[in-house]
Amino acid sequence: MEFQDNKKILVIDDEKSIRTLLRISLTHKGFEVITAEDGGKGVEIFKREKPPIVITDIKMPGIDGLEVLKEIKKLDPDTRVIVITGHGDMESAIESLKLEASDFINKPVKDDALMVAIKRAQEILWMKQKLREYTENLELMVKEATEELRKSHDFQKNLIQSSIDSIIASKKDGTIIVFNQGAENLLGFKADEVIGKIQMEAIFPQGISEMIQESFSSQAYGGVSRLVNYESAVISKNDEEIPVRTSGTILFQNGDEIGAVYFFQDLREIKRLQKELIDNERLSAIGQTVAGMAHYIKNILNGLEGGIYMVNTGLKKDKQATLSKGWGMVQNNVARISDLVMNMLSYSKEREPELESCSPNRIAQEVFDLMEESAKKSKVKLIKDFDLSINACYLDPDGLHRCLLNLVTNAIDACRFDSNKEKDWSVVIKTRKKESGIRFDITDNGMGMTQEVQEKLFERFFTTKGSKGSGFGLLVTRKIIDEQGGNITFKSDPGKESTFSIHLPYRS
Repeated sequence: MEFQDNKKILVIDDEKSIRTLLRISLTHKGFEVITAEDGGKGVEIFKREKPPIVITDIKMPGIDGLEVLKEIKKLDPDTRVIVITGHGDMESAIESLKLEASDFINKPVKDDALMVAIKRAQEILWMKQKLREYTENLELMVKEATEELRKSHDFQKNLIQSSIDSIIASKKDGTIIVFNQGAENLLGFKADEVIGKIQMEAIFPQGISEMIQESFSSQAYGGVSRLVNYESAVISKNDEEIPVRTSGTILFQNGDEIGAVYFFQDLREIKRLQKELIDNERLSAIGQTVAGMAHYIKNILNGLEGGIYMVNTGLKKDKQATLSKGWGMVQNNVARISDLVMNMLSYSKEREPELESCSPNRIAQEVFDLMEESAKKSKVKLIKDFDLSINACYLDPDGLHRCLLNLVTNAIDACRFDSNKEKDWSVVIKTRKKESGIRFDITDNGMGMTQEVQEKLFERFFTTKGSKGSGFGLLVTRKIIDEQGGNITFKSDPGKESTFSIHLPYRS
């Protein structure tokens, strides 16, 4: 595939250093580069030079990048415009895509990211050019029907094969009938190993195929019979689970479903970068914790000192009640120190889940047994509602135990801190097997959460327990669940109840 006609690029940026760097870099790669220092001059140069590709900064004095994008699209809708945004400026990036920008890249501009965007723009220009040629030669195609039908077939096949994305199509029964070069690169199979021999569901991890079929039947991801930007995973030939962004559509003929086509984008590099960012944020959070936790640690120390004082007083004066009360204070504050240290270690340390065959109901039962006495002391009835159809599966039992323990503890506290003392407080631990996996629900009828509390729930150091909370429990819980490939959700009715739900994949 040649892109010689698409080598001219216009660069618009008010920063001279960026214009110079982009000009040198792109010229070195064989492009003809024209530069403009502001949006107005950029539009003038575009009218004169008609470059097929334009790279423009969004934030510029005078005419900004979005206005430049609008003007260029008016003059030539086929021009591919790549916008440069500041790091984190997702609002402008999304607006540019709505205005039909070809792509966007973040500052600082990296050569690899820029070349991927340019290559994608060139490919689209090439395909548009070929489609124009196809249309212009329509009369000739009619005259030479048989030959041109063959060329049309070859051309469509070439478009599919040369696509950057992985494209897989299947018949209604799921048998794969199209498997392009991108799919071969992604999954490691050759087309002749797959076409007519493998069902579509075989390339998905257990449960994912069913979730995708359910999504095709709903409006959630682009409308009925369509799937747009759905994050899932596929299984390669060597059994590697690869994260992908999936789009697709059900195919119909004369109103009858005949199959489906799927488009997959490899997210491994994006996930790696996201993980790197999360790791850096987590390490930064630990540094902030040293200062942010000072007040909480001080309260624990004060509690220990008070307990030690009462223990010493009880020993000296031989007062058993004072001694017992002091020893209880010491035990409670030692437990708070233990929880704090474990939460900080869990949050700061990258941890691979230790999956083993275990019973989800047994883990929930252990948490129930552990917290039943504590709930009684707080006048809270602890209730279990387990789905007995759940069999043993592969989970991280220690991680799940810690998550359920955190949520049950929070639920009991929500009842203890409830201002309505007329209630019969209860906390329900529920397990359910779903088509997409296993769900654990922790429901309490305590104080509930206001909208403001719900919005801040997963922020560091945020707690509704005052000096008795560290603000780490839910952060640790979400991290552990994320590590197991699951997610945590919640809903709450202020003053009435709250439910936290853990969703985990079922690995048998």
